[in-house]
Amino acid sequence: MNLRLGKPLAIQIAVACLMVAAYAQNATTNSKDANTKDDSMRDCPMHKQHTATQSHHATVEKHGDQAMGFPHDQTTHHFLIRPDGGSIEVTANDPADNASTVAIRTHLSQITVAFGKGDFSQPMFIHDGLPPGVTTMKLLKDKIQYHYEEISSGARVRIESADPLALAAIHDFLRFQISEHQTGDSSMPH
Repeated sequence: MNLRLGKPLAIQIAVACLMVAAYAQNATTNSKDANTKDDSMRDCPMHKQHTATQSHHATVEKHGDQAMGFPHDQTTHHFLIRPDGGSIEVTANDPADNASTVAIRTHLSQITVAFGKGDFSQPMFIHDGLPPGVTTMKLLKDKIQYHYEEISSGARVRIESADPLALAAIHDFLRFQISEHQTGDSSMPH
């Protein structure tokens, strides 16, 4: 039996076959491109550093939650650099979150006392190492003043000094915090 298709139907079938073939080719090419992208990312000289940075930030957040007693994702941190020193400010994202506000105030009042004694064990735990400026801040602890203040939905620790070396150490410490906590705060005094 010999079937004869009309020209319009034959053209439609041919076009459909070409479309299926093109789709199959495109899917194969996209799959190869995806694999190539993954491979090229692995070959990137910075790939391990990117992965390590992401892993380090996750560790900072985990250790921070443990040390501070409140979750980082329900609070906002700011590290502000001032000509006379700077400040650490933490607020609850939700002003009605009394538990976070109380935990922030407890933590920062304890930090104020600890830093005044030259005890930086919490930042060392959170960051899994010695933050820049800490050694000098410990040595010059008598030339640095720490002041605790309650602010709306949180608290602040003001850090001040008139000593140029202490001031440089405070700024190094705060810049490090800005970078580690990815707060987006300015690294310049204002």
